[in-house]
Amino acid sequence: MRQKRIAAIHDISGIGKCSLTVALPIISVAGIECAAMPTALLSTHTGGFKNIYIEDLTKGIMPIANHWKNEGFEFDAIYSGYLGSMEQVDLIKNCISVLKGDKTLVVVDPVMGDNGRLYQSFSPEFAFKMRELCAVADIITPNVTEACLMLSEDYKAPPYTKRYIEELLLKLSEICSGTIVLTGACLSENEQGAAAYNSKNGKISFISCPRMAGIYHGTGDVFASTFVSGMVLEKGMEKSLKAAVEFTKLAIENTKENLPELWYGVNFEGVLPKLPKLLED
Repeated sequence: MRQKRIAAIHDISGIGKCSLTVALPIISVAGIECAAMPTALLSTHTGGFKNIYIEDLTKGIMPIANHWKNEGFEFDAIYSGYLGSMEQVDLIKNCISVLKGDKTLVVVDPVMGDNGRLYQSFSPEFAFKMRELCAVADIITPNVTEACLMLSEDYKAPPYTKRYIEELLLKLSEICSGTIVLTGACLSENEQGAAAYNSKNGKISFISCPRMAGIYHGTGDVFASTFVSGMVLEKGMEKSLKAAVEFTKLAIENTKENLPELWYGVNFEGVLPKLPKLLED
């Protein structure tokens, strides 16, 4: 049987533990081939570093997609993350049309903001553009900030009521008709977690864990890459959600002893051996 394969369309930061440097090892340890399509090369991620070198790789996106298509490669999922421009959003839509097969999952992580704010490189118009990409996805994985941006709603700080999270999920299902996964769905001050909604059967699931103080870069990519892996391995929405929350928690716990030196990312590498069992359980 052919090994499962995911096309991961993200930027790559030399240092920073996010995007492709997170997606590639997590997907690989899950036993899935990760076909990497870099959208930009950065010396570090943009969360706190200065004088960052950035090489835009937009011009290579379609030639890579067309080459993969011509070689006959099949993909079980196409998984996009941070995109640097509205032009890239359009190009990823084109990539999907070129590479998607009858059974290919299209997963969009609409990375553009957190804690109620857009990342500095984006304009409000970008959020509306991202809706177009989410509309062609089978699964989207926004955080609460990104959900509010795409829905043109004011951001509310956590904790949230269960009803509020459910309303966000239902509103997002008007953009994406598949599975909606919402991170940062904290229902109390002492917990953190995620919620998911399957618009096909109307099922909503909540998974939480104890809240850990601090800000940890790259956890969204850790979560989304784990969830995508679970879905490609056909573990289902609830098991994939649980594994993603648990693995992200383990990565954060494993980082505490390395602070403040490891402020720029989480030590997910140290808990990677636990990932296959989490996905299996």
